[in-house]
Amino acid sequence: MAMYLTEKYINPFTDYGFKRLFGEEAHKDLLLDFLNELLREEQGEIKNISFLKTEQLGSTEIDRKAIFDLYCENERGEKFIVELQKSKQNFFKDRALYYSTFPIREQAQKGEWNYELKAVYTIAILDFVFDEDKNEPDKYKYFVKLSDIDTNKIFYNKLTFVYLEMPKFKKELSEIDTHFEKWLYVLRHLEKLDQIPPKLTEKIFKRVFDVAEIAKFNREQLMQYEDSLKYYRDLKNSFDTSRADGRKEGRKEGREEGREEGREEGREEGKQERNFEIAKVMLGEGFDIKIIIKVTGLTEEMILQ
Repeated sequence: MAMYLTEKYINPFTDYGFKRLFGEEAHKDLLLDFLNELLREEQGEIKNISFLKTEQLGSTEIDRKAIFDLYCENERGEKFIVELQKSKQNFFKDRALYYSTFPIREQAQKGEWNYELKAVYTIAILDFVFDEDKNEPDKYKYFVKLSDIDTNKIFYNKLTFVYLEMPKFKKELSEIDTHFEKWLYVLRHLEKLDQIPPKLTEKIFKRVFDVAEIAKFNREQLMQYEDSLKYYRDLKNSFDTSRADGRKEGRKEGREEGREEGREEGREEGKQERNFEIAKVMLGEGFDIKIIIKVTGLTEEMILQ
């Protein structure tokens, strides 16, 4: 049954919405502008990007494969993995590190090779906040590199992890000064807008609103977006419900035990219960087991049980 959509523009945090904006060849100028604003101080101007296949296979048959949301390369041969993460995953940082090994290994050359590598960037746009970052409510952009613990000097400059905790970006349009902040505002509020605000009339943002306008979708595109939006809303509802249950259970355990370990146990049980609820919704919607593993962090055996 088709959904009745009241919004004028897509939700960028849906799989379809994200790839509509950033993952199509016809719209790659949007991704190029976003990456340049995010990384200009880091590595200068990117002149061009090319999309690469998103499915990566391991070195052997038993290796686990990886499926990136977006994977691209600039004119210097540097690689960019761009991931959208809608809900917390127990081992998200582990997965980000694992994903980064694929563009590293594929640079290996046969025969004589001096091991020189091109830079690899893993960029994650998060619709949640890591627990360990909650005491930094105003810090939403994180750049991570290998560095020396004592001196904080960069040990290796070609492996970079960038993650944006979008719920922390709370600036109103009147408070925004930079082009990059405008990008974050658009990503955060696009679905709620019904027209282009006067402060977002640059050519690139007019392109964003044009690409994101639902009325311009054909029937097939509309159906794909509706399916993606339904999945996003079901996932968010399951997450919000189980998170509330987890907090309640955590407080109950804490009162009964009267000790910190009781509260921690309740929180962990709540997280696990949340992941099971999300898995149930996704199984009911017919999602592939591998996608459910990616979203929840549960093992295949736990999901099947």
